[in-house]
Amino acid sequence: MYPDYMLESIKKVEETRPKRIELAKLKGTQIFPRMTEEEREEILRKFHPDYKETAKRELRVGVNKGEKVTKEVAELLESYARINPDDFDLTEWDYDTDVLVVGAGSAGLSASIIAAQNGMNVLLVTKLRLGDSNSMMAQGGIQAADQPDDSPVLHYLDVIGGGHFDNKPELVRALVTDGPDAIKWLEELGVMFDKNPDGSMMVAPGGGTCRKRMHSARDYTGAAICRVLRDEVYNNPDKIKYVEYTAIVELIKDDSGQVVGAIGYHLETKKYCVIRAKAVIIATGGFGRLHIQGFETTNHYGATADGLVIAYRAGANLLYMDSVQYHPTGAVFPQQILGFLCTEKLRSLGAQPVNKDGELFVYPLEPRDVEAAAFIRECTERGKGVYTPYDRVGIWLDTPLIDILNGEGTIAKKFPAMARQFRRFDIDITRYPILVYPTLHYQNGGIEINDRAETSLPGLYVAGEASGGVHGRNRLMGNSQLDLIVFGRRAGFYAAEHIKSGVKIGRMSLEHVKEYEKEVEALGVDRSHIAPIILPNYIPDHVRAKQKTAEYFGTLL
Repeated sequence: MYPDYMLESIKKVEETRPKRIELAKLKGTQIFPRMTEEEREEILRKFHPDYKETAKRELRVGVNKGEKVTKEVAELLESYARINPDDFDLTEWDYDTDVLVVGAGSAGLSASIIAAQNGMNVLLVTKLRLGDSNSMMAQGGIQAADQPDDSPVLHYLDVIGGGHFDNKPELVRALVTDGPDAIKWLEELGVMFDKNPDGSMMVAPGGGTCRKRMHSARDYTGAAICRVLRDEVYNNPDKIKYVEYTAIVELIKDDSGQVVGAIGYHLETKKYCVIRAKAVIIATGGFGRLHIQGFETTNHYGATADGLVIAYRAGANLLYMDSVQYHPTGAVFPQQILGFLCTEKLRSLGAQPVNKDGELFVYPLEPRDVEAAAFIRECTERGKGVYTPYDRVGIWLDTPLIDILNGEGTIAKKFPAMARQFRRFDIDITRYPILVYPTLHYQNGGIEINDRAETSLPGLYVAGEASGGVHGRNRLMGNSQLDLIVFGRRAGFYAAEHIKSGVKIGRMSLEHVKEYEKEVEALGVDRSHIAPIILPNYIPDHVRAKQKTAEYFGTLL
């Protein structure tokens, strides 16, 4: 439960609530003026973390050398390999497959299913368990323009505008045109989307959208989708083999420059394996566990940008790695769930962001980067945030309004997982607001692809959060779940087409790793700096100092 001094602030929230209820009943979510484009640009420039001069620096190695990226990404990419390439005999391999899929979230699962349906033998490799991913943790919904008053054209305009017009148009076109069919495909596989009493799809608005197009499965949409896809993989054992607890630490190329396999590392046995493949699909997700600029994250434990490292080292181009999405509403209290995602769907159904005095200060459904910047301004420049006993600061999200505006029981029905999470700490979100602050949520950039999910390297495909260009420099709610399905399916299909056109594997090699390390060595980087890091390091320095018998390779013993 909240301490007494925070309850005093909650009393002010309750005092202003009646007037805000009247406003909401009169104007819906339009309870505060939307910002003009000029106001949005100004608040982003002053308060969004991406706009800090200290947030970025030039990358000094590889194909994107000279471009500015976030400092943490630069440090990750300017690193040595985890392996010695000369230790591997690439004339022998432990696995031989048509398509190697790296990562088992919804993008990797979708890619595996479609590649198998197109006649390919698939090996799906994941460093944790099947389904352990950001996909599984997504809450709010998946966008698709399949309603009578909507169209892919309107969806396209929303995506482009939300991404600050930096999106690759061909990717956005693919995203929105495939959207309706993606929803249909998921429903046919068994995803139980929320429905109206007449059986039609229940849809909700999202920040930065002009139509209601958010399809959901209560507040665990990602889990509902990912579990169905995982079951479909389980149901095709003849065509899809999977290996768990195995991290892919390098890609293998042949003498013609095409990607033809990878090196895997088993986390339990500590053994390495050689995998030969005619095509490789990277679906490794994002980089939340890098904790960019010290922010907490909504991401799962394995979100350490492994795919970026291995693809970049092999020569694939990256795009927009200077851009990070901070979700406006990450939990600040209680401390045990710091950074926990509080879905945007709360605001779309009436929860209002208010400061310590119960005052409205921003339109609740601004695009995510703008909303996050407004929260930061309220807590910093204006000094209107609420501090926790652990010296964290946040603003109130007035969740009791959801039941008041939509009928008692709405929270229990639409947000059962969130209500249960807060109830563990004696906080009833139907009675009390929740304290939130921006949390690191999504990797806007990634490995550059085209609308066939192809990279600049023959034989290498990317799908999901590991890719760059779909969302520009800011992603709208629900488009990540759609991205996973659309480009996961496209990657699986076009990898199969690539193989059917005739792939001849030449002499397999890790020479690109050696050449890359020469660049890193020329910078004078310490040899202990190794990537991919595979798992985040949360060992305190004073504990690490006493681990006298431990020899570290990156973050693993």
